[in-house]
Amino acid sequence: MLKLSIKAHALFIAVFITGQAVAGVRHYVAPVEQSTWQLDPSSTPLQCALTHNVRNIGEARFVSKASKSLNLEFTLDMLMLPDTYAQAAVYSMPPKWMPGESSRLLSHMELQQQFDPSLHKKLSWTLLTELEKGFWPTFTYQDWYNSQDIVKVSLHSANFRPAYQDFVGCVAELLPFSLSDIAFTVLSYEYKSEKLTPYSQKRLNMIADYLRYDTELSLVLVAGHNEPTAEFTQNETLAQARAEQIQSFFTAQGIPAGRIEVSAFGEKRNIAPDTRTSTGLNRRVVIQMNKAVNL
Repeated sequence: MLKLSIKAHALFIAVFITGQAVAGVRHYVAPVEQSTWQLDPSSTPLQCALTHNVRNIGEARFVSKASKSLNLEFTLDMLMLPDTYAQAAVYSMPPKWMPGESSRLLSHMELQQQFDPSLHKKLSWTLLTELEKGFWPTFTYQDWYNSQDIVKVSLHSANFRPAYQDFVGCVAELLPFSLSDIAFTVLSYEYKSEKLTPYSQKRLNMIADYLRYDTELSLVLVAGHNEPTAEFTQNETLAQARAEQIQSFFTAQGIPAGRIEVSAFGEKRNIAPDTRTSTGLNRRVVIQMNKAVNL
């Protein structure tokens, strides 16, 4: 009876002691005094990130990005990726100070050689709600180096709620559009006017909002075009003036002039025939945005 009791105690220690290999189970979780959650200091209205470090494993990240719709992705940025394809079971595990509660299987997560493991939006939000209730999201898989060991990686819920509140506040301030929504924008003008249409002015404001936060957008092309209703040189001059007017708008919003390249094509690249009803379509400014490529 005594030997049985000792074995049972050893199994209990194997499950709950952090980072120790006992009875084939290694459990990695931040000690309560080192459990740190924080809103990533680099978070902006373009992206919000909630982070948590797990000793000897890596960093857990919940990320939401500027978009037309609410999105969320969980990623476990592991210090060492597996040598082969594997799968981890995702549990919601009660901490030991919640007697009577049981673990629940939530889903599975793929472990791959070249990519940090991640979870889609719905399951990512589920993990956040489990943490909010005090449970530990736990990932369990067979060690790819030692086939006799089972690895458990838990996200500690201590100190979670204050950082989670900051994260929710950040998500609420995300821009309701992404780069792909504005990367190629055609600004048009009201009929017989140098004034942008209300829709084009709204798009221009959206682009300025985005440029303020995304400093990796190092090249913004602003190209002016004009309809063939005057002399060729005059059309090109008017197109240049419109493009420079847009550049001035951006610089007034705090965007460095060096990030904006201006050009004018006059009537060289018309998109509509020279008719009374359609020639106004040629009176436009085209904005294209590209990210710098790091080789």
